[in-house]
Amino acid sequence: MAAAPPQSPRPITPRLPTDPTFDQELCALVLDTAPRLFAVVQVWGEGLPDVDGWVAAWGVADHSGRTHVISIDGEARLTLASPNRALRHFAGRPGITARLVWLAQPSAAAVEQAEAA
Repeated sequence: MAAAPPQSPRPITPRLPTDPTFDQELCALVLDTAPRLFAVVQVWGEGLPDVDGWVAAWGVADHSGRTHVISIDGEARLTLASPNRALRHFAGRPGITARLVWLAQPSAAAVEQAEAA
């Protein structure tokens, strides 16, 4: 009967790559595939002197256009084929229109390496 291999007193923690070129490639990959973030804004009285607006929901759209939207109060959660379809859900009441307001596309990313426990 063969003896069991000796057990290491410490578990081996794999090391993350530290090559700066690899980190740059990861950051570029993240920026290329990052979803776009937008707000669905409702506007009341458009064209009137006392026009008013508020954020009704937040959404993210991936590179294929698939969109996830959640209302500010958390009551509505939608998965849609495109961001423009969210407008249908937040407009339509008399005097209220809806718009998409896009946040700027991310332009920077950084790799943060966690410490091994």
